[in-house]
Amino acid sequence: MSLQRRRGQLARIWKTKVATDNRGNEIRVADPNDVHEVRVWAIPQRSARAEVPGQQQINVIRIGTTADLERVDLYSRVEYGGTVWDVVTPPAYHHGTRHTRHWSLDLRERP
Repeated sequence: MSLQRRRGQLARIWKTKVATDNRGNEIRVADPNDVHEVRVWAIPQRSARAEVPGQQQINVIRIGTTADLERVDLYSRVEYGGTVWDVVTPPAYHHGTRHTRHWSLDLRERP
């Protein structure tokens, strides 16, 4: 089941920035102070329950939006549905026919 595209849920997608670590190396990190606030629709991709104590549950969803996602890549984070998610595939632009242009990206729920 996917949520309707026009009236999707609100998501906060953190942009990335270049920072310097304690060794002087430039690294890319998610910037919680610079975000895209967009309406998205979500489609479940896969999930795995934790079968044994100590294992982790894995949830992966695909979200889509019509907003332009500048400075969003694998180092970004997404706040959606009350939880924080990691980006596992970079945003992909889909330029279809008849008003189907949108961005999509896969997310994995943080443990």
